[in-house]
Amino acid sequence: MTAVEERRGIWPRGVAALGVLLIALAWATASQAKPAPESFADLVEKLLPAVVNISTTQVVQAPGAQEIPELPPGSPFEDWFKEFFERREGQEAQPRRAQSLGSGFIVDAGGYVVTNNHVIEGADEIKVILHDDTTLDAEIVGRDPKTDLALLKVKSSTPLPAVTFGDSDDLRVGDWVIAIGNPFGLGGTVTAGIVSARSRDIRSGPYDDFIQTDASINRGNSGGPMFDMEGKVVGVNTAIYSPSGGSVGIGFAVPSNQVSSVVTQLKEFGRTRRGWLGVRIQTVTPEIAEGLGLGSVRGALVASVNQDSPAAKAGIEQGDVILTFDGTEIARMRELAPAVAATEIGKKVEVVVWRKGAEKALKVELGELKESEQVAAATLAPESAQEPSEMRIDALGVTLAALTDELRTRFELGESVAGVVVVDVAPEGPAGDNGLRVGDVVTEVGQERVTSPAEIARKVEQAKSAGRSSVLLLVEQGGRRGQPAFMALRIAKD
Repeated sequence: MTAVEERRGIWPRGVAALGVLLIALAWATASQAKPAPESFADLVEKLLPAVVNISTTQVVQAPGAQEIPELPPGSPFEDWFKEFFERREGQEAQPRRAQSLGSGFIVDAGGYVVTNNHVIEGADEIKVILHDDTTLDAEIVGRDPKTDLALLKVKSSTPLPAVTFGDSDDLRVGDWVIAIGNPFGLGGTVTAGIVSARSRDIRSGPYDDFIQTDASINRGNSGGPMFDMEGKVVGVNTAIYSPSGGSVGIGFAVPSNQVSSVVTQLKEFGRTRRGWLGVRIQTVTPEIAEGLGLGSVRGALVASVNQDSPAAKAGIEQGDVILTFDGTEIARMRELAPAVAATEIGKKVEVVVWRKGAEKALKVELGELKESEQVAAATLAPESAQEPSEMRIDALGVTLAALTDELRTRFELGESVAGVVVVDVAPEGPAGDNGLRVGDVVTEVGQERVTSPAEIARKVEQAKSAGRSSVLLLVEQGGRRGQPAFMALRIAKD
């Protein structure tokens, strides 16, 4: 066989092999994309028995008796109103029983049922209605208002059908999901859609991390499960955005990884046990990042540290920016609270902070978050009497004064408060634009304590000389309930 004939003989085989490889790659890519099935019927048939209706009853007290309105003496309506209200006093409405319906799902054959906390909140009586219309009395095992989750327990003479949790972290935007629940009290209803977004913060609590979906979710779907195409629970349908009260294609579900953690704790302890760091944090803005020399907007800025907290014992300071927690990068402020809450109590973790232009690694032993934990007020340095008592700083659009007894009385500032008080704010200046108010107290500039207006003026000039366009202040009091907050003010050009 000639060389040409050999090539002619080999070439078709190479093409065939390449074709098989391309088909295999295409098949693998398509299989990862998880296309929609021709029907959801087989999957739904297996799932429906584990989804339940939650019926609650609450005794609503009748409103108290109304007082007769005051009328001018001799008014022609005086006798009429008197007779009307006297007649109503004898006909006061009796307490009534209000009922509501929601959804839930069985996670254990022994009778454990997951639902939303708001579905059963304030209920005097809770009943679980199974798919075959069997009604069972339920008792509350535990509730977690912060994630709006609750765990119920029912007693049944036979094992109940249960579903399992999937890994919500595996969900991708565009994946198919199924929602099953009890919208408008109609009974088991199935809708399908896709994951529209991940990690939504709808400002309903400190641990918001919602899955957004366009699967129809309406009133009564609350507490119902969201399933993936493997029939595993990947979320608990909790909230909707709707101007009308009906579905407009924007629904939210608590991710299953968060749900399973809460359910495990409620089952074991009857409550949630969350890790506690002991700091109050705020968002790092571009101006704050520049003021701290951080380079990019990242991390969580420590506004204050609780006394005797794990953070205080580990050496975390006010003004630190927490960059990583237990090996996890904190890209945004709201990522820190869930990370801390989900960490085992008593665990020693590494926390990397940004402090005065450099990273610093600290070891923290986490405590347990208590509902009564309050943010401690900072202890500040005594005021200096060596500087001018009042000064206007045009670059910030603000007039500042050293604290005196007269100013403490005027702005209701305690003896422990130290710093420089704001006595005037130009509405069009940087201070006014950022919400600085008369009566606020500036305690730090550039993460250094200040006790006189002149100190602040010097630090502003130093920032201008260094080419920075903003300056970082720590502000407290003055109607802010003693809670300190960092504020980055742009420096107005001359």
